[in-house]
Amino acid sequence: AGADAARIVDVDAPAEAGAFPVTIEHAFGETTIEEAPERVVTWGWGSADAAIALDVIPVAIPFDDYAGDDEGVLPWIREAVEAKGADLPARLPKTQELPVEAVLSYEPDVVLAAYSGLTQEEYDALTAAGVAVVAYPGEAWSTPWRDLIEIVGTALGRSEEAAALLEDIDDQVAAAAAANPELAGKSVALVWDAADTFYVYKAADARAEFLLDLGMVTAPSVDELATDESTFYFTLSKERLGELESDVLVAFADTQAQMDAFLESDYAQLMSQVRDGRVAQVVGPDFVSAVSPPTALSLTWGLEEYVRLIAEAAAVAG
Repeated sequence: AGADAARIVDVDAPAEAGAFPVTIEHAFGETTIEEAPERVVTWGWGSADAAIALDVIPVAIPFDDYAGDDEGVLPWIREAVEAKGADLPARLPKTQELPVEAVLSYEPDVVLAAYSGLTQEEYDALTAAGVAVVAYPGEAWSTPWRDLIEIVGTALGRSEEAAALLEDIDDQVAAAAAANPELAGKSVALVWDAADTFYVYKAADARAEFLLDLGMVTAPSVDELATDESTFYFTLSKERLGELESDVLVAFADTQAQMDAFLESDYAQLMSQVRDGRVAQVVGPDFVSAVSPPTALSLTWGLEEYVRLIAEAAAVAG
């Protein structure tokens, strides 16, 4: 990897007049971007998608070894970049921690990490090298998907384009909600049975937030059972699953075999949602990633199937 390994393509339009300089506040302070960035690196989830949706192709993005293809590229990112006739961004090394040296090798003007686990040490290392870094506004891995798009739009001098993008997405979500009135007012809980751990996603998590846009409500049991072990999820002992009550249960799994193993387990039978068939099964890395949480590109990529599954479970709830 190196500074010439990837490049930003000519975008469809320049940054908006008067957009720079701009100062963005975030968890580690504030960052001032003096002029429109020409070399953008993204880290975490969703920032690459938002930039691409706003016609800026980053020079480097995270390698996705979960739902990405053999080259670490998510399907909706590949489709969007190819549709623009652009070269794919380079992929950063597959690491949990931000690879500082690799990021710097791309000579970025800005690093966008608005939904990530960026640490103070990583932030300091990048800023010490003279790179502008936009971190998350509050807690790690908790930025609402709308806020992420707005933050990226501001950083790239494309706030008006970001607003138009959000309006278009909102129209599609509103249409889905209107077409499925049975979702209105239904309570929902989102879970993942992974090996020996059962995860429940909090109301603050973006994947849960999206369902509220469809007219659903967070099940009171989610808030009642929640702990402080993470900003966006908590774990629940399997003997207590019967306490997690909701009209609809959204369950995630990597494979159908894993989903079936959960649904057929003794502990799952403690849940009335499972016994009654009020479970929306979200299966497969690409489908799971598209809505976990949704991004500027993935939200509408998986919207139709996601809403169909949840509506079927809501219909059983009556």
